[in-house]
Amino acid sequence: AKRKQAFISVIPLISTLGVTVGVMALVIALALMTGLQGEIRDRIVGANPHIYVWKTNGIQDYRAESDMLRRFPHVIGAAPAILGKALVSTARLDEFVNLTGIDPVLESSVTDLRAAMQQGSVDALSGPNPEGVAGGILLGKDLAAKLGVAIGDSVTVTTLHGTLSPMGYLPLPRLLRVAGIFSLGLYEFDSTTGFVALDLAKRMFAKEQVDLIQLRVDDVYAAQRIARDISAELGEHYFTDDWSEMNRSLFSALWLEKMAISLTIGLIVMVAALNIVASLILLVMEKHRDIAILKTMGANARSITAIFMLQGVIIGLLGTTMGASAGYLLSFVLDRYKVIRIPVDVYQVSHVPFHVDGPDFVMVIIAAVAVCFV
Repeated sequence: AKRKQAFISVIPLISTLGVTVGVMALVIALALMTGLQGEIRDRIVGANPHIYVWKTNGIQDYRAESDMLRRFPHVIGAAPAILGKALVSTARLDEFVNLTGIDPVLESSVTDLRAAMQQGSVDALSGPNPEGVAGGILLGKDLAAKLGVAIGDSVTVTTLHGTLSPMGYLPLPRLLRVAGIFSLGLYEFDSTTGFVALDLAKRMFAKEQVDLIQLRVDDVYAAQRIARDISAELGEHYFTDDWSEMNRSLFSALWLEKMAISLTIGLIVMVAALNIVASLILLVMEKHRDIAILKTMGANARSITAIFMLQGVIIGLLGTTMGASAGYLLSFVLDRYKVIRIPVDVYQVSHVPFHVDGPDFVMVIIAAVAVCFV
């Protein structure tokens, strides 16, 4: 640009900044949604088994069934469970909880409960109890805080399965000792879940056998296929379900949000591309004399067009490179230092995680350069 055409230099600079901001915003948005999906997925598969196996006529010998299922390809752990609901009462509060009966020895092979213990231990469920105490119970961190209890305190647990009396069928409250407090990382689990030993769960829910066998596999993404193979191999008396199927609605919603945010912020790149169009049109108008001189000297139309195409691509490459770099760096800082805090009872996690996925990152760069070129 000549001295009197300074705005010719300013307009491409503005266009480059527009592309930079658009690409940076898109990289950060995708990192946010990918990080949130990954964080929730990791915590769900850590807190839950990967596959559940039911049997129509009941599971008579859970040890034999567990050993048989453990021999299937890709299955690395199997453990029984009894599921039910109970009312946990203290002097401070009453809370309904999802109560799960587990085998303390086998449970660590299917969930991360042992590693999630903040106080006490899983093995304490099968330990000795004081007189008058029916057994031990493990409570989630947030549930224990609401109830106002700590290790060694007693809570009253009531289920619908009680005893027959002259007054009719009455629930039977049981005094349990808090044997441990865990944090699985998801508020939904830590505020509503309790674990007891398998034998105690049988008495509390009036069951003679376990409800299901929980499995852990070596590849969480193949859990659905492995569950189908197990069901097909064992026949019609066995039914299976996997973690992805049980949480399908949650991950479908997260995927939809990711797509909506990507499309919305992607419009910023489109607007920046229109700025490139405007700058090139103005450049052609200002340089028509120079173009005429070049053509008089023998330049053809294609070579003249290539000059302006090259300028548009340079703007796109510069903007995309700076935007992608800034987006990656900012995402790293936001995730590393947990800058954005959110309510854990709403979003299940305490901070917004950011994770730049390789394919997403490359896709953004290619798409941005392509739009700028067009």
